[in-house]
Amino acid sequence: MAKRVLSVLVVDDSAVVRQAATAILSQDPGMVVTVAADPYIALDKMGRSRPDVILLDIEMPRMDGLTFLRKIMTEDPIPVVVCSGLAAKGTATAIRALEEGAVEVIAKPQLNVRDFLHDSASTLIDVVREAAEVRVRRRVPSTAPVPLESRRHTADVVLPPPARRRSDRRHAAVDIVVAIGASTGGTEALRTILTSMPKDAPGIVIVQHMPERFTAAFAQRLDQICPITVKEAAPGDRVVRGQALIAPGNRHLLLHRHGTEYEVELVDGPRVSRHRPSVDVLFRSVAQAAGPHAVGVLLTGMGDDGAAGLLEMKRGGAATLAQDEATSVVFGMPKAAIERGAVDRVLPLPGMAAGILTLARSSAR
Repeated sequence: MAKRVLSVLVVDDSAVVRQAATAILSQDPGMVVTVAADPYIALDKMGRSRPDVILLDIEMPRMDGLTFLRKIMTEDPIPVVVCSGLAAKGTATAIRALEEGAVEVIAKPQLNVRDFLHDSASTLIDVVREAAEVRVRRRVPSTAPVPLESRRHTADVVLPPPARRRSDRRHAAVDIVVAIGASTGGTEALRTILTSMPKDAPGIVIVQHMPERFTAAFAQRLDQICPITVKEAAPGDRVVRGQALIAPGNRHLLLHRHGTEYEVELVDGPRVSRHRPSVDVLFRSVAQAAGPHAVGVLLTGMGDDGAAGLLEMKRGGAATLAQDEATSVVFGMPKAAIERGAVDRVLPLPGMAAGILTLARSSAR
């Protein structure tokens, strides 16, 4: 079946980026590319022809990318891929963009942008094509952005005072390991789940497809709002109660057992299922290390990464869950796992945290 022709709007104040992105995306005969130097020009062009996907820079004159993104998501939602710098400010802003409705983030270095984009040509084309398949939901408009730290979430979690939050925790060895994999739409799904976890939750290991350096900012943001500790995984980190470890971008995350304790390893290695980190790599290691003493969870995402690994976990005795189609931004990964017979239960996102905790308690008996 022939691919449908996509209209892509590149919004970036850099002429170099606009030219490079146009040259790359035009390699796909199924893409028609237009450009805009700032959001005001983009809005004018969008009024004449609605794009299927927007490739958006964050730092621009006249109107910044976040403001433009909010306007799109509240008025006429369109899939947006954010192209953000790797500086600390850029990564934090990119995480905010995902919270505001962007479907994907692509890293953009401060130097040699043209060469970087050309080296990543196939990835950029794939990301834009995948973004076009995302179901984007309209956001409720607000007069001003609400700080992430002050937001209430699905479970309306009331956080304890920051000064007491750490001391109240007992980072004890775990009986059960919860392994979670996610891709497109996963940042919001993970936030919903982790903000609903109690302070003594089972130890959690996570792969979220995200570029290098952005995972650290993502973990830091989650750590600010979750009852549990959330951090980017480091070599040798123990898996303990009340803590979630997120795989760093561009590194595979593996679980190992040493006696009664679990710890993680980070490895380079080739891409698996088109990704590094790969959910399949994590799930397979969990199947080998924890066997029936684990819960596997596959969330929203494009493609099939994690489906084979989740099946290995199930065959090893682990309990397995997948997010349902209605609440998934992209149903690709959960659907692939369901079709392979790898899933015990399919749950909507609002009930996923409770489902995980119920299975973890059952598996620990």
